Amino acid sequence: MTASPQEVRELLLARDADFQRLVQEHSQYEVQLDRLSKQTYLNSEDLLLEIELKKRKLRVKDEMEMLVARHRHELSRR
Repeated sequence: MTASPQEVRELLLARDADFQRLVQEHSQYEVQLDRLSKQTYLNSEDLLLEIELKKRKLRVKDEMEMLVARHRHELSRR
């Protein structure tokens, strides 16, 4: 039986330092984006920062999903 993506995420979060780092980085970007979204007005620098943070957050999410997929594949081969 293949582990669900959520089960693999939990396993990686408990055991994999790279995955833990990515989760922390993703959370930091989320906090920064949340802070920006609460501002009444965003100047051009803020808008550029928002775009950059969204790109970084998505890149980190993609890396996390690649680790999950790789680990699921390895578990299914056992």
